Amino acid sequence: MQEIRTKSDIETKKVASSLAKELKPGDIILLYGDLGAGKTVFTKGIVEYFSGGKDTAISPTFLIVNEYKTSPPIYHFDLYRINDVSELYAIGIEEYLFSDGISIVEWPERAVELFPSNSIVVDIKKINNNERLIKIER
Repeated sequence: MQEIRTKSDIETKKVASSLAKELKPGDIILLYGDLGAGKTVFTKGIVEYFSGGKDTAISPTFLIVNEYKTSPPIYHFDLYRINDVSELYAIGIEEYLFSDGISIVEWPERAVELFPSNSIVVDIKKINNNERLIKIER
């Protein structure tokens, strides 16, 4: 497990960009953390890496999933508002997760049974307004 302390959104995105360099099609990243911890900021770092800075992530809170036409494609899920796993089956989550894209999932604890054991786990803890403790487990 890797632990990194960041002191700004820019540093958090750099950590995500560093992880992005190691990602490959089919990878699933599970993002844990409280509201405001920096999960979407972390996702922005990955999306910006794969888009060459041309695209930035926004939270898919009300859509459940945002798709980014990067290479490989990135599927960004926010499960915060789901009430039941069946909602995810209705949008075809398995087709996303087991594709040639990279899936990034915020609030994975709401549907933990869907994700394979080889998923990359990222836990972000808010220390104060600027500082974060990021734990990455592969």
